[in-house]
Amino acid sequence: MSSDAKDDNVFKALAHPKRRQMLDRLKDEPRTTGMLVEAFPEMDRCTVMMHLKVLEEADLIIARREGRERWNHLNAMPIKQIHDRWISEYASHAVSVLDKLKADLDG
Repeated sequence: MSSDAKDDNVFKALAHPKRRQMLDRLKDEPRTTGMLVEAFPEMDRCTVMMHLKVLEEADLIIARREGRERWNHLNAMPIKQIHDRWISEYASHAVSVLDKLKADLDG
């Protein structure tokens, strides 16, 4: 899969607020699918599983089976790669524009 296709999957996964909330739940510790279903009572199990599938396809979570349980672990590397490729470059540009503006105002 090309880098652009991987980025597209990550952006698609992050576009939905429930998936972002799921990732927030996984920040501190892995959780079973059952725990995530309980954390989102407004969604049925199938809907939670659909969202987890999108996150897994984007490589944002890694699922591990332990007996009958499916543990979902956060994989933050795709988010870091998006940050490194997109956000940090735009942020550094914005900082340089602000530096120039400050210099113009001071000068």
